Parts: sequence; structure tokens; C-alpha cells
Amino acid sequence: MLSRIHSYILVGIDALPCEVEADVGGRGGVEKVTVVGLAQTAVKESIDRVYRAMVNSGYSHPGKDVVINLAPADVKKEGPSLDLPIAIGLLRGTNFIQNNNHKDFLIAGELALDGRVRKIRGGLSLAILAKEMKKRGVILPAENALEAAVVDGVEVYPVSSLAQAVSFLNETLPLPPFVLDGESYTSSSKSETLDFADVRGQEAVKRAITIAAAGQHNILMIGPPGTGKTMLASRIPGIMPPLTRNESLETTRIYSALGLLPEGVALLDQRPCRSPHHSASAPALIGGGAIPKPGEVSLAHHGVLFLDELPEFSRYALEMLRQPLEGGEVNIARVHGSIKFPARFMLVAATNPTASGHDPKDPRHRDKYLSRLSGPLVDRIDIHVEVPTVPYKELTGKRAGTDSGTMKRQVDNARSRQRARFGDDTLNSQMSSKLLQKHGNLSETCLLLMKQAMDELGLSARAYDKVRRVARTIADMDLSDEIQEQHLAEAVQYRLLDRKQ
Repeated sequence: MLSRIHSYILVGIDALPCEVEADVGGRGGVEKVTVVGLAQTAVKESIDRVYRAMVNSGYSHPGKDVVINLAPADVKKEGPSLDLPIAIGLLRGTNFIQNNNHKDFLIAGELALDGRVRKIRGGLSLAILAKEMKKRGVILPAENALEAAVVDGVEVYPVSSLAQAVSFLNETLPLPPFVLDGESYTSSSKSETLDFADVRGQEAVKRAITIAAAGQHNILMIGPPGTGKTMLASRIPGIMPPLTRNESLETTRIYSALGLLPEGVALLDQRPCRSPHHSASAPALIGGGAIPKPGEVSLAHHGVLFLDELPEFSRYALEMLRQPLEGGEVNIARVHGSIKFPARFMLVAATNPTASGHDPKDPRHRDKYLSRLSGPLVDRIDIHVEVPTVPYKELTGKRAGTDSGTMKRQVDNARSRQRARFGDDTLNSQMSSKLLQKHGNLSETCLLLMKQAMDELGLSARAYDKVRRVARTIADMDLSDEIQEQHLAEAVQYRLLDRKQ
């Protein structure tokens, strides 16, 4: 008997429809199980696991001649999420399931040998796909219920065993749809927020960080060890506004697809902060692999990517950063096609002035070390700021510096003006050329100042636009409708690494 079960396959972070066809033959002849449809080794090996789960759940062996087809046949299938739909298909083919209720659902889950249903990756993407396909709901592992239930208009039926799923489909076991409680939306904000008041001195750097957070500008901090670069970077997420609903869905979908969503969390509501080590490979940082998966830049989507000791990263990995910094996404090309991962983040980078870590007596040593950063990459970093050694008087003084609350209010005020200006979630750093032309106009005196800066520093056309975007953010923080000379002058001084060739 032939049965068809609707499930999904995860391609990157997107769920694609997958139809599981199970054709169960008679109980005679040579025992043979054939799996077709570009199934990878892990999927083919799962058949033994599915059979044992069925038998240990009280169902008989499905028969001698079984053919399982996974459609579409031109897309690779990997992972254990097809275990449950394959088992449901075999049981429908042997009349253990006696109706077609399964057609109303997308079904996914990994099976244990004793019939338990284990957690899968991409539960949120599965629910989104069910809504797009106008299905009634999803049947999936109980551990994935939280993330799937955030999608409106989709009923979520969590199951903990194969027998429970079969009983639900046979209507012998009433199973109410899972409903979220309000606490599940805020359960990700458990960690203590770090305060900028803990950082002694560095008021000029805090000012630059506030500007960067207000417009989501990329920032590079240059200073010797022990000056507080890492402390400063770790506190940046605390002054950024919480994720919006759409941002939260996008970010959570990435973590769900990689199986990194914290237990008991339905939606991530805090901006992620990722800090990979400088030994990270290019695929780990950018994304990729034989079966492409998101990298650190995508895990930092709508958040902060902190790269400490920036020149120590491989040149190849750093150059691959140029695409997401410019376009907000990563495009991984493979023979069978390309996959796009979202990667719109705020880059926060730090570096010592030299390989030894300390300011050199000969400026050529500094230039040689920082030359590991290519011009095109430096061009894409909006703000370059020095982090000097903190004087003893400031280090031991009782006077507190600027705290996170003050900085956050400035960021919120500037972002409110940007929302009012653009009417959506666009920020100053993301202004298109057309928007920049409209909202980044310079007066005659500002144009003279800009010309002088370009002549002296040798700014590129990209750097020219970066300066105007930063100046627009500084003007927003000053509640000014126009970019004034002092705003432009401050923006220009943040082009520290620009040098006339």
C-alpha cells in the first residue's frame, strides 16, 4: 500500500517541503528496503532505527518489500528529522493508521530505538513552512514546541513517542495544541547586563561606541593590551535596543536551524554577541561546508560580532568579511546552487598597535602590523578609534564615568529619529545612495571641510559616504535636522587608518 507523508528538509536555515512516499509490498519474497531520492548515508542508515522503534512501540514489521521515496529527488536529504514521517508512512501503509489525518500536518522528528521522539533542528522554520503551505499544523518533538508555537495560525502538536503520534492521528488519544505562555518570550534575557560604568576612563572611546551603536556603524578599537578594549566590546549589546518581533524571528530561526536555541526559550529577545577566536577558519566565520551551514557572521545577525586581535585572523577569512559588511548577507555557492544566509551585524573589532602589543617608538612598526588589514576592509569600517592607556589618576579615582544607562538613552533617542525619518527599521549605516543623497546633504562650509579631509587623508569614495553616514548619526544624537560642521569634523576624525597612497 502506498502512503504519502508531508515533512521538510532543512537547506541552510530554510525549510523546504519534502514528501515521504512509502510503498509497502506483501509479506513474501526477499526482504528488501530501498530508499531513493538523493538520501545521504545518515538517512539511509535510519531505516534500521525506524524499524526497531516501530517494533519496540508495539507495531509489527512492515513487510518484506519496501520502497521509500523522498521528493524532491534532486535535493540532498540529511539528518534524522525524517525518522518520524518515514515511520508514519510505513504504519499508514500497513493500516496501523486508519485515516488520512496526516495530510493536514507537516511531520518531523528523530526516533530512538524505544520509540521516543527526539529534538530536531529547524522547528521554527518547519512551522513557518506549514503556514506558507496552509497546513493545519505541525507534529514534532515536544522539545521543539516552544519555538514552533511562536508562528501565528499554525497548530503545534508536540509528541514524545511514536505511539503517541499514531494514537493522535488515529483519534484515540486527544492531544490539545501547544499554547505559549507570556514568560517564554522573555526567558532568554537571563544573563546580567554589564555596565560601561565599570570601565575607568576611556570617555572618548565610549562616545565613539555610542555613535556606533546609535547608527549600527562598524567600529575598530586600536590600543595596547590592558586598556579595556574587550571590556568595552562586551558591554555594547547592553546599550542597544531589544530585538523587534521581525528581528527576533529572523535571529531565532538561525539558532534553531543549528540546534543552538537555549532550552526553554521560544524567541531570542536579546541581541546576540559572538566573539570567535582569531584561529577560526573561514567557513566557521563566514559559513559553508560540504552541506552549507551558517557561520559566526550569521549567528551575529541583528547583533554584535566582536573580533579581537583582528590582524591575527587569516587574511582569507578577513577578506570574506567584505561581502556581509557591505550587503548584509552571505552567498555560499555550490555545484547544485547557492544558499544565502542573513548576516546584518555590527562589527566591533579590536587590535594592538603592533605585534608586541605596545605602542612602537618607530611608527613604521605600527604601519607594518596594521597593513595586515587590507584597504578595502578598513574602508568598510566606519569608525576607527584609539584606546589609550588609562592614567593612574583616572584608574584609582572615585569619579564614575559614563554609564550604560546614559549611553542607552542617547542610542534610543538617535534611533527614534531614524525610525521617524525612514519609516521602517533602516538605520543610518544602511542608507542607500538615494537615501544618503537625500538625508546626508552637506552645506557649503561642510563641503569645504570634506574636500580638505579628502585631500589630506586620501579618502576613497566609500569612505566619503561612510563619513556622511556617521555624521548623520552624530547629528541625530544632537537632535539636529541638518549635518553641521562639528558633526562632520567629528566623523572625519574617526577615519584614523586612512592614509593617502
